Amino acid sequence: MGNYHNDSANKTEKGIHTDFAQEMTYGDYLQLDKLLDSQKGLSDHHDEMLFIIIHQASELWMKLILHEMSAAKKAILQNELEPAFKMLARVSRIQQQLIQSWDVLSTLTPAEYMQFRDKLGHSSGFQSYQNRMIEFELGFKKAHVLSVYKHQEKLYSMLENSLHEMSIYDAAITALSFRGLKIDETCLNRDWSEEYKENESVEEAWLTVYKDVNKYWDLYELAEKLIDIENKQQQWRYNHLLTVERIIGHKMGTGGSSGVSYLKKVMDYRFFPELWSIRTKL
Repeated sequence: MGNYHNDSANKTEKGIHTDFAQEMTYGDYLQLDKLLDSQKGLSDHHDEMLFIIIHQASELWMKLILHEMSAAKKAILQNELEPAFKMLARVSRIQQQLIQSWDVLSTLTPAEYMQFRDKLGHSSGFQSYQNRMIEFELGFKKAHVLSVYKHQEKLYSMLENSLHEMSIYDAAITALSFRGLKIDETCLNRDWSEEYKENESVEEAWLTVYKDVNKYWDLYELAEKLIDIENKQQQWRYNHLLTVERIIGHKMGTGGSSGVSYLKKVMDYRFFPELWSIRTKL
């Protein structure tokens, strides 16, 4: 845990270590020399620093989301749901950090952004491979997006592998089957690279869970953790949309997307459809 006490407090602490000639420091451990030397602006505009740091920090949080979701999925598939709850709860907290980052970026005005936007070329957040992997983990599978990464063989291979892995929701459906709830075979053995389609047997299984919470408490808790994540992901998408519209209006995105129009379209997608539909039927 970091210790940020001020100098006056430190002077009263006789045991504060000051000789790091042969020892690792805080900066060494975090590799701050590399981290803080990675903000390379392409213009002289003051606000480009804000733009770079927001996106770099977001990528770090996304890395942690992938770390937690991967471990949570593994635990679910091993029928160990309780460890997954902590990991999925952490994902929701990380998502809140990402949502709040749009508030900081929204301090960038259209006039300010236009001073360096042309320096970005065709680079765009649309190309964030970690965001794509998060979407794959959530079940939003779109094979055509891989074409953006075809010039990077290692990255393309990693994304292709991610595309063909089961999502966190596929793992949750498998957990329903583990507990004896009837799930169609087409949901348990399918091409994981294909987008998940709403299924009646899955809806019936979740309805059973929600109607007998005491018997299926762990599955009920899993469902609510997933709903938390989807809810936060939609908030993140919505705040992204508003921030983009506030800064560039309805201009085309630097990566060639339709910008706000594209962001509006993807907001209609449900990651875990049956967890939403059962709420009407309970």
